[in-house]
Amino acid sequence: MISTLAIIVSSTLLMAGPLIFTALGGVFSERGGVVNIGLEGMMIMGAFSSIVFNLTFADVFGNWTPWVALFAGMFVGGIFSLVHAVATINFRADHVISGVAINFLALGISLFLVKVIYDKGQTDQIKHYFGKPDIPVLKDIPVIGDIFFKNVPIMSYVAILVAIASWFIIYKTRFGLRLRSVGEHPLAADTMGIKVRWMRYQGVIISGILGGLGGAVYAQSFTLDFGHATISGQGYMALAAMIFGKWNPLGAMGAAIFFGFAQCLSIISGQLPFFSGIPDVYLQVAPYVLTIFALVGLIGKSEAPKADGVNYIKGK
Repeated sequence: MISTLAIIVSSTLLMAGPLIFTALGGVFSERGGVVNIGLEGMMIMGAFSSIVFNLTFADVFGNWTPWVALFAGMFVGGIFSLVHAVATINFRADHVISGVAINFLALGISLFLVKVIYDKGQTDQIKHYFGKPDIPVLKDIPVIGDIFFKNVPIMSYVAILVAIASWFIIYKTRFGLRLRSVGEHPLAADTMGIKVRWMRYQGVIISGILGGLGGAVYAQSFTLDFGHATISGQGYMALAAMIFGKWNPLGAMGAAIFFGFAQCLSIISGQLPFFSGIPDVYLQVAPYVLTIFALVGLIGKSEAPKADGVNYIKGK
């Protein structure tokens, strides 16, 4: 029983970590009033850039390569998010249309560059990636150690810490107060001397950085290469986790873990005796079905920031 729980917890956290990072990015963007459907595209660019960096500099950084590659993914994700920021904040484009366009743009650019660089449809597999080590000392705790601290995806625990830090930043700091104010009532924030556009830019850029980080973690922990199906719906799932979590970092983290559990069932069901009789196709669609049910169940029960998706024109 303990070994089965250990497999479930480890696999759930492996799948949930990237979702947590990306969902947190969505929280920062939408708390500032910018809807970010483009989380999928930012994950794609983070995954692409981290894998290419990892393959290119593996001989230089050795075992540290995946860690350094995270910064490449974060940087590219942050830069790519500027496209969404300029479109929605400066040109006041529709936030949903801009986000969808970014998702298509990211996939097209990344696959084109893979073809140019590697002359094939996907990259080679990386040799240095995030493993699932045991955590010293904590692994020796009876029962709990076997379930939570052995064979664990370390970046998922980092994601949980980032979620806690994000909650503190958004609800307990001046920056968080200003960010929430421009997402709730930008005109009132403007009259208090808060630079609405600048705050929204910061929210979107943070969103891109965290989305790129989520993509980099996913690619270097799970797929270990980059192709057309490396990121296939995880960004939308992170968006759903953010909504399910009611635009709260801790709520988004909990929802991401729930969706991570649904994803892990489709992967490890063969190792679990009580799921062996269920056809694989049902388990493979389970994460997406649960996502739909979660969102449908929240209609009328969850309220976004009041100015979320509303373009701000000074004085109006």
